[in-house]
Amino acid sequence: MQRFVQLALDFLAGPDPVPMPPAATVRPVEPPSEAVPAVPLADVLEPAVWHHPRANRQLRLGACEVAYEFKRGKRRTIGLSVRAEGLTVSAPRWTPVGEVEALLRDKSAWVLEKLRETRQRSQALDQARIVWQDGALFDFLGDRVCVRLDPTHAFAAAGGALERLPGEDMAVLRLGLAHGAGEPRIRDAAQAWLMRQAQTLFVQRLDHFAPQLGVRYTRLRLSSAGTRWGSASADGSIRLNWRLIHLPIDLIDYVVVHELSHLLHMDHSPRFWAVVAGVMPDHAERRRALKRAAVPLGD
Repeated sequence: MQRFVQLALDFLAGPDPVPMPPAATVRPVEPPSEAVPAVPLADVLEPAVWHHPRANRQLRLGACEVAYEFKRGKRRTIGLSVRAEGLTVSAPRWTPVGEVEALLRDKSAWVLEKLRETRQRSQALDQARIVWQDGALFDFLGDRVCVRLDPTHAFAAAGGALERLPGEDMAVLRLGLAHGAGEPRIRDAAQAWLMRQAQTLFVQRLDHFAPQLGVRYTRLRLSSAGTRWGSASADGSIRLNWRLIHLPIDLIDYVVVHELSHLLHMDHSPRFWAVVAGVMPDHAERRRALKRAAVPLGD
């Protein structure tokens, strides 16, 4: 029976690399009579072991020992899944272990690359996490903003106001809160302000692109999904993740165009992508940038 392989990736955390010891000082030596093949840089930088917390099997792939979770079940294919905790392999009950390991060796480049991606994703998400306090930093439309608590509420807007003071490198979001406010209260106030900005901006961008695409949307709803930037329904409603407001406008516009295009084609067929390209020729580049983007989730 021909073997089919399902490859899946969840862009979450990966294990941290094992720190390399400092290089020792050595005396120069004569070169060997025969050239020694150079070790690939990727092999030098790889962690010695990628370890799944529920690992029950281990296999050497390239220069790495990959400890993975192995499961059997009622399925017809071998599935490889790289998620936050590491590699999971799912196989039919009748599949020999040797066949599974042969597949892993054959797909070793893919597995190691996805493990590296999850580690990098984890590091990016850690850096994006916001500690909500006076002086907290976060991204707004791709620019850094500093939170300042203002118990006097010396601004006209409700809740908060964005200001850029002369001589300052970044804008300041003033929140009408006491200096002793706790992290949950500061977070709620800041996110409420961000959601209001998202609602206003998203409507503007939808109204800008809808006529270009020849579509009409019926309503906009904000979402806070952890792994989805947006969605479109056949009734014309659009859902956009409010956390997009952290990202530059060109990435927000990509999501807006993507979802509006679904009002014409509710799939990802060539016809769908042709519609997207009609108003956004560089959509592929923006999509790749969006996949690399990290915004604070669950704060």
